[in-house]
Amino acid sequence: MQLTLTDMANIAQVIGALAVVISLVYLAIQVRRGASADRSNAGNAANLALQGWYQEVSTNAQSCGLFIRALTSQESLPRDEEYQFLMMMHALLLAFQNSYFLAKEGALDSELREAMTVAIRSAKDLPGMPRYWRQRRNYFLSGFAEYVDEILAAPTVNTMDIYRRPTSS
Repeated sequence: MQLTLTDMANIAQVIGALAVVISLVYLAIQVRRGASADRSNAGNAANLALQGWYQEVSTNAQSCGLFIRALTSQESLPRDEEYQFLMMMHALLLAFQNSYFLAKEGALDSELREAMTVAIRSAKDLPGMPRYWRQRRNYFLSGFAEYVDEILAAPTVNTMDIYRRPTSS
């Protein structure tokens, strides 16, 4: 049996179509792997941002004391200290906003975002949190601000013991 030029062209078209299908399957696999790597990188970056904030505050006695004092105080602290507290809180909430945005875009698992923002839930009923939020809410993206508003309006949760202990000064 001898193939005609038309037969060879038809065979070439079939082979070409199979090659396109195989290429598309390979591309889909690579895109999925890339998306998974992107999600892992986003989760790692979000965790590192929060970890850095916690590390900085926890290893500086002055910052740590100021943070707890401001968060648990019914009244504003002296002006310089209150401003420092606002900036500390703002840095922390910017990290939370980043995780919120990444989760909304699908680049971060929403369960991880919820685990990160549990700190807001833990501090929501302490006097410093609403004092901070009242002054800085409008500095955030509206979707994130509404998300925090929902957290603040939710029923009270048990806060960490450290927030309940009287401090000795």
